[in-house]
Order: sequence, then C-alpha cells, then structure tokens
Amino acid sequence: LVQLVESGGGSVEAGGSLRISCQISGYTSNSYCMSWFRQAPGKEREGVAAIDSDGAASYGDSVQGRFTISQDNAKKILYLQMNSLKAEDTARYYCARWGTDAINTRSGGNCLGGVNFWGQGTQVTVSS
Repeated sequence: LVQLVESGGGSVEAGGSLRISCQISGYTSNSYCMSWFRQAPGKEREGVAAIDSDGAASYGDSVQGRFTISQDNAKKILYLQMNSLKAEDTARYYCARWGTDAINTRSGGNCLGGVNFWGQGTQVTVSS
C-alpha cells in the first residue's frame, strides 16, 4: 500500500521559514517524479515544486527563489523548505507521486503525466 504522509506544517509569521516533509512508503523504486501542491480556501490546487529522481527541480512562479524541494532517497522523505513566507502562501500543502519520472518543463512545479498518489496534506498558515 503506497502511503504519503506529510508533516511539519504550522503557523509562522510573514518573512519566516518552515520545512515540511513527506514520508513515503509502500514501494521501493525511486524512479518517480514527486511534487508538492497547495490549495487555499476558495482557490484551485496549484503545483508548487517538483523533483525527478535525478534531482532536477521545477518551481511555480509564485515560489521561485523562496522554496526549495529536495528528497532523501535512502530515507524516502520528500522535503519542501519554505523561506521568506508570505501571507499568500497560506494553504494546505499536499505531497504527490506522479506516474512518470519527468519534470514538466512547460508547467513549473509539475511533472509530466498524472498524479497516482496523494498525501492527506499539512496546513501552513502565515500571519502578516
């Protein structure tokens, strides 16, 4: 059973930093593109950052230069380091495993193909 379990969310003041994690289990291969999505109340879910198995990363325009995605393949943990947080970063953040191992170069923060598995999300709240 594939499981993606996010943790590390919380409340932080604007300008602060937070790192969220996604513990991956249920499969052994690392040959999948992984990403973070977020969804704020009343808004559509948007791709934030994506990373392939070689470590190539892609970011959405709104987080470029502030967020960093990384992964520990040995521990099977996906991370999202978020710096210079803004109130508009407030959202529920979801970890996702895609069906391919390729970054979508035309859509920052996304991989090619579709998402096969989702986590339950972790809430990040940034106060201004």
